[in-house]
Amino acid sequence: MSKMNYAGIDVSAETLMVSVWRDGECSSPKSFPNDAAGHKAICRHIRHRGCSVRVCLESTGVYGLDLALALDKHPGIEVMVANPRTVRRFAEASRERAKNDIVDTYVLVEYARRMEFQPWSPPSKKELRLRAISRQILVFTEDRTKAKNRLHAAKVSKTTPALVVNTFNETIEFCERQIKKLTVAARKLIKGESNLKHKFDLLISVKGIGEKSAIRILSELAVLSEDFDARQWVALAGLDPREFKSGKSVNRRKGISKAGNKYLRQALYMPALVACKYEPNVRAFRDHLVAKGKKPIQAVVAVMRKLLHAIWGMFKNDQTFKGEKFYRIPDQPIPENQENSSTAA
Repeated sequence: MSKMNYAGIDVSAETLMVSVWRDGECSSPKSFPNDAAGHKAICRHIRHRGCSVRVCLESTGVYGLDLALALDKHPGIEVMVANPRTVRRFAEASRERAKNDIVDTYVLVEYARRMEFQPWSPPSKKELRLRAISRQILVFTEDRTKAKNRLHAAKVSKTTPALVVNTFNETIEFCERQIKKLTVAARKLIKGESNLKHKFDLLISVKGIGEKSAIRILSELAVLSEDFDARQWVALAGLDPREFKSGKSVNRRKGISKAGNKYLRQALYMPALVACKYEPNVRAFRDHLVAKGKKPIQAVVAVMRKLLHAIWGMFKNDQTFKGEKFYRIPDQPIPENQENSSTAA
Protein backbone atom coordinates (compact mmCIF):
# COMPACT_ATOMS: atom_id res chain seq x y z
CA MET A 1 0.00 0.00 0.00
CA SER A 2 1.49 3.34 -1.04
CA LYS A 3 2.06 6.07 1.51
CA MET A 4 -0.48 8.92 1.47
CA ASN A 5 0.72 12.51 1.34
CA TYR A 6 -1.37 15.69 1.45
CA ALA A 7 -1.24 18.98 -0.41
CA GLY A 8 -2.98 22.33 -0.13
CA ILE A 9 -3.23 24.76 -3.05
CA ASP A 10 -4.25 28.39 -2.68
CA VAL A 11 -5.73 29.57 -5.98
CA SER A 12 -5.65 33.07 -7.44
CA ALA A 13 -6.08 34.40 -10.96
CA GLU A 14 -2.37 34.38 -11.81
CA THR A 15 -0.54 32.24 -9.24
CA LEU A 16 -0.94 29.01 -7.28
CA MET A 17 0.68 28.51 -3.85
CA VAL A 18 1.37 24.87 -3.03
CA SER A 19 2.40 23.18 0.23
CA VAL A 20 2.88 19.42 0.64
CA TRP A 21 2.72 17.32 3.80
CA ARG A 22 5.13 14.41 3.61
CA ASP A 23 7.31 12.53 6.10
CA GLY A 24 5.55 14.17 9.04
CA GLU A 25 6.14 17.79 8.09
CA CYS A 26 4.76 20.46 5.81
CA SER A 27 6.94 21.97 3.11
CA SER A 28 7.30 25.70 2.59
CA PRO A 29 4.81 27.07 0.05
CA LYS A 30 6.01 27.14 -3.54
CA SER A 31 4.53 29.39 -6.22
CA PHE A 32 3.47 28.22 -9.68
CA PRO A 33 1.81 30.11 -12.53
CA ASN A 34 -1.89 29.45 -12.97
CA ASP A 35 -1.64 28.08 -16.51
CA ALA A 36 -1.32 24.72 -18.23
CA ALA A 37 2.45 24.57 -17.71
CA GLY A 38 2.06 25.46 -14.05
CA HIS A 39 -0.56 22.74 -13.58
CA LYS A 40 1.79 20.10 -15.02
CA ALA A 41 4.61 21.32 -12.79
CA ILE A 42 2.37 21.05 -9.71
CA CYS A 43 1.49 17.45 -10.57
CA ARG A 44 5.19 16.59 -10.74
CA HIS A 45 5.92 18.52 -7.54
CA ILE A 46 3.32 16.88 -5.32
CA ARG A 47 3.76 13.32 -6.65
CA HIS A 48 6.98 12.72 -4.69
CA ARG A 49 8.57 9.28 -5.34
CA GLY A 50 5.32 7.82 -6.59
CA CYS A 51 3.39 8.39 -3.33
CA SER A 52 -0.34 8.95 -3.55
CA VAL A 53 -1.48 12.44 -2.59
CA ARG A 54 -4.75 14.02 -1.57
CA VAL A 55 -5.08 17.62 -2.67
CA CYS A 56 -7.40 20.24 -1.23
CA LEU A 57 -8.21 23.54 -2.92
CA GLU A 58 -11.02 26.00 -2.43
CA SER A 59 -13.90 26.45 -4.81
CA THR A 60 -12.92 29.71 -6.53
CA GLY A 61 -14.96 29.52 -9.70
CA VAL A 62 -13.15 29.59 -13.03
CA TYR A 63 -9.68 30.23 -11.55
CA GLY A 64 -9.40 26.77 -10.02
CA LEU A 65 -11.43 24.72 -12.49
CA ASP A 66 -8.68 23.94 -15.02
CA LEU A 67 -6.29 23.08 -12.19
CA ALA A 68 -8.81 20.68 -10.62
CA LEU A 69 -9.37 19.01 -14.00
CA ALA A 70 -5.61 18.62 -14.55
CA LEU A 71 -5.07 17.16 -11.08
CA ASP A 72 -8.02 14.79 -11.40
CA LYS A 73 -6.60 13.29 -14.61
CA HIS A 74 -3.22 12.60 -13.04
CA PRO A 75 -2.81 9.05 -11.60
CA GLY A 76 -2.21 8.87 -7.87
CA ILE A 77 -3.78 12.28 -7.16
CA GLU A 78 -7.15 12.67 -5.43
CA VAL A 79 -8.84 16.07 -5.46
CA MET A 80 -11.20 17.72 -2.98
CA VAL A 81 -12.71 21.11 -3.82
CA ALA A 82 -13.81 22.63 -0.51
CA ASN A 83 -16.26 25.41 0.26
CA PRO A 84 -14.20 28.56 1.10
CA ARG A 85 -16.38 29.46 4.07
CA THR A 86 -16.05 25.96 5.51
CA VAL A 87 -12.28 26.18 5.22
CA ARG A 88 -12.30 29.57 6.91
CA ARG A 89 -14.37 28.22 9.81
CA PHE A 90 -11.85 25.38 10.11
CA ALA A 91 -9.01 27.92 10.25
CA GLU A 92 -10.78 29.90 12.98
CA ALA A 93 -11.41 26.73 14.97
CA SER A 94 -7.68 26.01 14.64
CA ARG A 95 -6.97 29.47 16.13
CA GLU A 96 -5.49 30.74 12.90
CA ARG A 97 -6.43 34.41 12.76
CA ALA A 98 -4.19 35.65 9.94
CA LYS A 99 -5.24 35.31 6.31
CA ASN A 100 -2.85 35.46 3.38
CA ASP A 101 -1.76 33.15 0.58
CA ILE A 102 0.90 31.38 2.65
CA VAL A 103 -1.34 30.86 5.69
CA ASP A 104 -4.22 29.71 3.50
CA THR A 105 -1.97 27.08 1.91
CA TYR A 106 -1.03 25.62 5.30
CA VAL A 107 -4.69 25.65 6.36
CA LEU A 108 -5.71 23.70 3.25
CA VAL A 109 -3.07 21.06 3.96
CA GLU A 110 -4.41 20.60 7.48
CA TYR A 111 -7.97 20.54 6.16
CA ALA A 112 -7.05 17.71 3.76
CA ARG A 113 -5.34 15.78 6.58
CA ARG A 114 -7.92 16.16 9.34
CA MET A 115 -11.33 16.48 7.68
CA GLU A 116 -13.32 13.79 5.93
CA PHE A 117 -12.01 13.65 2.36
CA GLN A 118 -14.75 14.15 -0.22
CA PRO A 119 -13.47 13.37 -3.73
CA TRP A 120 -14.35 15.84 -6.45
CA SER A 121 -16.32 14.54 -9.43
CA PRO A 122 -15.42 16.43 -12.62
CA PRO A 123 -18.33 17.49 -14.83
CA SER A 124 -18.45 16.68 -18.55
CA LYS A 125 -17.29 19.15 -21.19
CA LYS A 126 -20.86 19.75 -22.36
CA GLU A 127 -22.04 20.44 -18.82
CA LEU A 128 -19.20 22.91 -18.27
CA ARG A 129 -19.97 24.54 -21.62
CA LEU A 130 -23.63 24.94 -20.68
CA ARG A 131 -22.76 26.52 -17.34
CA ALA A 132 -20.34 28.95 -18.98
CA ILE A 133 -22.98 29.96 -21.55
CA SER A 134 -25.66 30.38 -18.88
CA ARG A 135 -23.48 32.53 -16.67
CA GLN A 136 -22.52 34.72 -19.62
CA ILE A 137 -26.19 35.20 -20.44
CA LEU A 138 -26.61 36.44 -16.88
CA VAL A 139 -23.70 38.89 -17.34
CA PHE A 140 -25.28 40.42 -20.44
CA THR A 141 -28.71 40.46 -18.76
CA GLU A 142 -27.32 42.43 -15.82
CA ASP A 143 -25.44 44.79 -18.16
CA ARG A 144 -28.65 45.40 -20.11
CA THR A 145 -30.54 46.21 -16.92
CA LYS A 146 -27.83 48.67 -15.84
CA ALA A 147 -27.87 50.31 -19.27
CA LYS A 148 -31.67 50.66 -19.17
CA ASN A 149 -31.50 52.26 -15.73
CA ARG A 150 -28.84 54.71 -16.89
CA LEU A 151 -30.83 55.47 -20.04
CA HIS A 152 -33.88 56.27 -17.94
CA ALA A 153 -31.82 58.58 -15.70
CA ALA A 154 -30.23 60.27 -18.72
CA LYS A 155 -33.61 61.02 -20.31
CA VAL A 156 -34.81 62.75 -17.16
CA SER A 157 -32.52 65.68 -17.84
CA LYS A 158 -32.89 67.68 -21.05
CA THR A 159 -29.21 68.57 -20.84
CA THR A 160 -28.11 65.02 -21.70
CA PRO A 161 -26.61 65.01 -25.23
CA ALA A 162 -28.24 62.75 -27.80
CA LEU A 163 -24.84 61.09 -28.28
CA VAL A 164 -24.88 59.84 -24.69
CA VAL A 165 -28.45 58.57 -25.03
CA ASN A 166 -27.46 56.72 -28.20
CA THR A 167 -24.59 54.96 -26.44
CA PHE A 168 -27.01 53.52 -23.90
CA ASN A 169 -29.34 52.37 -26.68
CA GLU A 170 -26.43 50.74 -28.50
CA THR A 171 -25.34 48.97 -25.31
CA ILE A 172 -28.86 47.64 -24.77
CA GLU A 173 -29.10 46.42 -28.37
CA PHE A 174 -25.67 44.76 -28.15
CA CYS A 175 -26.59 42.95 -24.94
CA GLU A 176 -29.87 41.75 -26.43
CA ARG A 177 -28.08 40.36 -29.50
CA GLN A 178 -25.59 38.50 -27.31
CA ILE A 179 -28.33 37.13 -25.05
CA LYS A 180 -30.23 35.84 -28.07
CA LYS A 181 -27.09 34.29 -29.56
CA LEU A 182 -26.08 32.57 -26.32
CA THR A 183 -29.63 31.35 -25.63
CA VAL A 184 -29.74 29.70 -29.07
CA ALA A 185 -26.40 28.00 -28.29
CA ALA A 186 -27.74 26.78 -24.92
CA ARG A 187 -30.89 25.39 -26.53
CA LYS A 188 -28.81 23.55 -29.14
CA LEU A 189 -26.50 22.09 -26.53
CA ILE A 190 -29.37 20.86 -24.36
CA LYS A 191 -31.26 19.43 -27.31
CA GLY A 192 -28.15 17.54 -28.46
CA GLU A 193 -27.60 15.82 -25.10
CA SER A 194 -30.36 13.38 -24.14
CA ASN A 195 -29.70 13.55 -20.38
CA LEU A 196 -29.74 17.35 -20.34
CA LYS A 197 -32.81 17.46 -22.58
CA HIS A 198 -34.72 15.09 -20.31
CA LYS A 199 -33.88 17.08 -17.16
CA PHE A 200 -34.78 20.30 -18.97
CA ASP A 201 -38.23 18.87 -19.81
CA LEU A 202 -38.73 17.88 -16.17
CA LEU A 203 -37.83 21.39 -15.01
CA ILE A 204 -40.29 23.16 -17.28
CA SER A 205 -43.07 20.92 -15.95
CA VAL A 206 -43.04 23.21 -12.90
CA LYS A 207 -45.40 26.17 -13.18
CA GLY A 208 -42.97 29.01 -12.62
CA ILE A 209 -39.93 27.59 -14.38
CA GLY A 210 -39.81 28.81 -17.96
CA GLU A 211 -37.11 28.27 -20.56
CA LYS A 212 -34.74 30.96 -19.29
CA SER A 213 -34.96 29.83 -15.67
CA ALA A 214 -34.68 26.16 -16.68
CA ILE A 215 -31.43 26.85 -18.54
CA ARG A 216 -29.99 28.69 -15.53
CA ILE A 217 -31.02 26.06 -12.99
CA LEU A 218 -30.00 23.10 -15.15
CA SER A 219 -26.59 24.60 -15.95
CA GLU A 220 -25.75 24.81 -12.23
CA LEU A 221 -27.19 21.44 -11.23
CA ALA A 222 -25.70 19.50 -14.14
CA VAL A 223 -22.13 19.95 -12.89
CA LEU A 224 -22.90 18.52 -9.43
CA SER A 225 -22.00 14.98 -8.47
CA GLU A 226 -24.73 12.39 -9.10
CA ASP A 227 -24.44 11.06 -5.54
CA PHE A 228 -25.36 14.37 -3.89
CA ASP A 229 -28.62 14.27 -1.95
CA ALA A 230 -31.22 17.03 -1.65
CA ARG A 231 -29.72 18.41 1.56
CA GLN A 232 -26.33 18.79 -0.13
CA TRP A 233 -28.00 20.64 -3.01
CA VAL A 234 -29.59 23.01 -0.52
CA ALA A 235 -26.29 23.56 1.29
CA LEU A 236 -24.44 24.17 -1.97
CA ALA A 237 -27.05 26.77 -2.91
CA GLY A 238 -26.56 28.49 0.45
CA LEU A 239 -30.26 28.01 1.27
CA ASP A 240 -29.67 26.00 4.44
CA PRO A 241 -30.97 27.65 7.65
CA ARG A 242 -28.37 29.25 9.89
CA GLU A 243 -28.79 29.79 13.61
CA PHE A 244 -26.82 32.52 15.38
CA LYS A 245 -27.17 31.94 19.11
CA SER A 246 -24.79 32.09 22.05
CA GLY A 247 -25.82 32.01 25.70
CA LYS A 248 -28.70 34.27 26.67
CA SER A 249 -27.56 37.56 25.17
CA VAL A 250 -26.95 36.61 21.51
CA ASN A 251 -29.99 35.27 19.72
CA ARG A 252 -30.34 36.68 16.23
CA ARG A 253 -33.14 35.89 13.82
CA LYS A 254 -32.51 32.76 11.76
CA GLY A 255 -31.52 33.27 8.16
CA ILE A 256 -29.87 31.29 5.37
CA SER A 257 -26.15 30.67 5.19
CA LYS A 258 -25.61 32.08 1.65
CA ALA A 259 -22.43 29.98 1.75
CA GLY A 260 -22.62 28.44 -1.66
CA ASN A 261 -23.50 28.83 -5.30
CA LYS A 262 -25.06 32.27 -5.68
CA TYR A 263 -25.97 31.54 -9.32
CA LEU A 264 -28.21 28.63 -8.33
CA ARG A 265 -29.71 30.60 -5.45
CA GLN A 266 -30.51 33.55 -7.74
CA ALA A 267 -31.91 31.25 -10.44
CA LEU A 268 -34.49 29.85 -8.01
CA TYR A 269 -35.86 33.19 -6.83
CA MET A 270 -38.12 34.20 -9.73
CA PRO A 271 -39.45 30.64 -10.29
CA ALA A 272 -40.40 30.56 -6.60
CA LEU A 273 -42.28 33.87 -6.91
CA VAL A 274 -44.12 32.78 -10.05
CA ALA A 275 -44.93 29.34 -8.60
CA CYS A 276 -46.41 31.04 -5.53
CA LYS A 277 -48.79 32.85 -7.86
CA TYR A 278 -49.74 30.14 -10.37
CA GLU A 279 -49.14 26.76 -8.67
CA PRO A 280 -51.95 26.13 -6.10
CA ASN A 281 -49.96 23.77 -3.88
CA VAL A 282 -46.94 26.05 -3.78
CA ARG A 283 -49.17 29.02 -3.01
CA ALA A 284 -50.85 27.03 -0.22
CA PHE A 285 -47.46 26.19 1.27
CA ARG A 286 -46.42 29.85 1.16
CA ASP A 287 -49.71 30.95 2.74
CA HIS A 288 -49.34 28.29 5.42
CA LEU A 289 -45.92 29.68 6.44
CA VAL A 290 -47.16 33.28 6.44
CA ALA A 291 -50.12 32.27 8.61
CA LYS A 292 -47.63 30.78 11.08
CA GLY A 293 -45.87 34.12 11.39
CA LYS A 294 -43.19 33.97 8.71
CA LYS A 295 -42.47 37.15 6.81
CA PRO A 296 -43.33 37.02 3.08
CA ILE A 297 -39.66 37.01 2.05
CA GLN A 298 -38.93 34.18 4.51
CA ALA A 299 -41.80 32.19 3.02
CA VAL A 300 -40.42 32.72 -0.51
CA VAL A 301 -36.97 31.51 0.59
CA ALA A 302 -38.61 28.44 2.11
CA VAL A 303 -40.34 27.84 -1.23
CA MET A 304 -36.98 28.11 -2.99
CA ARG A 305 -35.51 25.52 -0.65
CA LYS A 306 -38.48 23.15 -0.97
CA LEU A 307 -38.51 23.64 -4.74
CA LEU A 308 -34.88 22.52 -4.87
CA HIS A 309 -35.85 19.41 -2.89
CA ALA A 310 -38.67 18.79 -5.38
CA ILE A 311 -36.32 19.11 -8.38
CA TRP A 312 -33.95 16.61 -6.77
CA GLY A 313 -36.84 14.18 -6.38
CA MET A 314 -37.98 14.77 -9.96
CA PHE A 315 -34.51 13.99 -11.32
CA LYS A 316 -34.01 10.98 -9.06
CA ASN A 317 -37.41 9.40 -9.73
CA ASP A 318 -37.77 10.55 -13.35
CA GLN A 319 -41.09 12.28 -12.66
CA THR A 320 -42.63 15.57 -13.65
CA PHE A 321 -43.66 18.04 -10.97
CA LYS A 322 -46.61 16.99 -8.81
CA GLY A 323 -48.09 19.77 -6.71
CA GLU A 324 -49.56 17.41 -4.11
CA LYS A 325 -46.08 16.03 -3.45
CA PHE A 326 -44.70 19.51 -2.91
CA TYR A 327 -47.37 20.32 -0.33
CA ARG A 328 -50.71 18.65 0.21
CA ILE A 329 -53.53 21.11 0.68
CA PRO A 330 -55.81 20.06 3.57
CA ASP A 331 -58.58 17.71 2.34
CA GLN A 332 -56.71 17.21 -0.96
CA PRO A 333 -56.76 13.50 -1.92
CA ILE A 334 -53.44 11.71 -2.27
CA PRO A 335 -53.04 10.04 -5.71
CA GLU A 336 -52.80 6.26 -5.52
CA ASN A 337 -49.52 4.42 -6.14
CA GLN A 338 -47.45 7.58 -5.76
CA GLU A 339 -44.70 7.86 -3.22
CA ASN A 340 -43.94 11.22 -1.69
CA SER A 341 -40.42 11.20 -3.13
CA SER A 342 -40.05 14.69 -4.53
CA THR A 343 -39.74 16.23 -1.08
CA ALA A 344 -37.50 13.48 0.23
CA ALA A 345 -34.26 14.06 2.10
